[in-house]
Amino acid sequence: MARPPFLRFLPLLAALAMAACSPRPDKGPVVVSAIGSAPGYVDLNHRSADMPDRMLIDATAQGLVRFDAAGQVEPGLAERWIVIDDGRTYIFRLREAAWANGDPVTASDVALILRRAIGPDSRNPLKPFLTAIDEIKPMTERVVEVSLTRPRPDLLKLFAQPDLAILRANPPGGSGPFRIVRDGDPVGRLLRPVADLDRSPDDDIAAPAPEQDVRLIGEGASRAIVRFVGKQSDYVAGGTLADWPLVTRAGTAPNNIKLDATAGLFGLAIVDRQGFLIDPAGRGAIAAAIDRTALIAAIAPDWGQPVERLLPDKLDAAAAPAAPAWANGTADARLAAARQQVATYRAQHPEPIVLRISLPTGPGATLLYGQLAARLILIGIVPQRVGMSDAADLRLVDAVAPYDSARWYLATACQPCSEQATAALEAARDAPDMAQRATHITEADRLLADDVAFIPIATPFRWSLVSLRLKQWQGNARGWHPLNHLRNDTN
Repeated sequence: MARPPFLRFLPLLAALAMAACSPRPDKGPVVVSAIGSAPGYVDLNHRSADMPDRMLIDATAQGLVRFDAAGQVEPGLAERWIVIDDGRTYIFRLREAAWANGDPVTASDVALILRRAIGPDSRNPLKPFLTAIDEIKPMTERVVEVSLTRPRPDLLKLFAQPDLAILRANPPGGSGPFRIVRDGDPVGRLLRPVADLDRSPDDDIAAPAPEQDVRLIGEGASRAIVRFVGKQSDYVAGGTLADWPLVTRAGTAPNNIKLDATAGLFGLAIVDRQGFLIDPAGRGAIAAAIDRTALIAAIAPDWGQPVERLLPDKLDAAAAPAAPAWANGTADARLAAARQQVATYRAQHPEPIVLRISLPTGPGATLLYGQLAARLILIGIVPQRVGMSDAADLRLVDAVAPYDSARWYLATACQPCSEQATAALEAARDAPDMAQRATHITEADRLLADDVAFIPIATPFRWSLVSLRLKQWQGNARGWHPLNHLRNDTN
């Protein structure tokens, strides 16, 4: 039987771990391994991008605003902005910037690119959360106005996402903060900080030092960890639960392992409501059977606290998060109730209950499946693991929240949900003011909890490997670490 691909690297990982305690040289470009394919420019309005693509886009085609090291919004292409009309109008003043070929970036360019992202043919992942935008138009060569039909206080956090980068296709690229200086490099893309066009030409500015460059590589988790342990890279980005056991087996120095306390969803979406899952009681039995505390302890003890509610906090709802009925009682009592629910169903439907669980590849996902499968077997259900693109009954959702709105959590979890919950979410989306929006969000939260449309388990698990030379790296709730905020000497 062929060994799983990651096992081929374990002997090398063990050997390289012996050198893990010696210092890493602080010279030359910062080498970043992003877990995924080779980084390239992707049209995010038409297809999804993996971590290397998103990091390249964020580094070379900043949005109107961007995230800093702490995950807070800072100026990007826009040097400043104002919000007027009770939160219904955002006016951005652009800094002086240039495309990769030297042409100036204009407000007309920016407006056109953002209009495409929310246009009727766009499949941009943030489009469903930008429906309040009524118009995006240039006011002058360096001023862009965004008009809303209803206020959206978190709009800037959406504009800071790579999905809304100001990226043009021909020639491909954006305005920085980095630019590709060596394309077709056999080992990644070499990026260099862009000169500040707003700086006076009389200023005496030295050429960027090699340490300010970044070499961005896209590769699998095993190779990325091997490269880091062998001191051939400074940073591994994009780690998830699926590959976490590789980090622990590699013997990586503890002070190089960083975990983000991310906000978002990690749980099972009910994607096929047939058979045992046709009724909320059946779906609730699955949710009740999972021992979240034991699951977290078995896979990654530092993961965080178990999650039983859809919303992490009140956020922009009118009330505290709704508690699902299945969450009452002790773990043993929940298991007994779930077993009884299965027995009651089997009395009328004697055929075995088989549930297909869609999970990613990777040793961490295998551990997760083992924990889930064991609990389902205990209540009389036959689990079956399938791939993320296969037909399934339950599918893992592992997503970091792009902004702090309860509607994102509820809309992401609703795939599908009841007609009533869908109507409440649509009413929240279209509410003319924040008070009515909050009321509809609270209603939708209660309806999704009653419907058991989603089974929360934990928060998204995100890990990085970070060398000590990257002194500006900070963990944050977005799990996002811009390449221009890894060292103190980058822009």
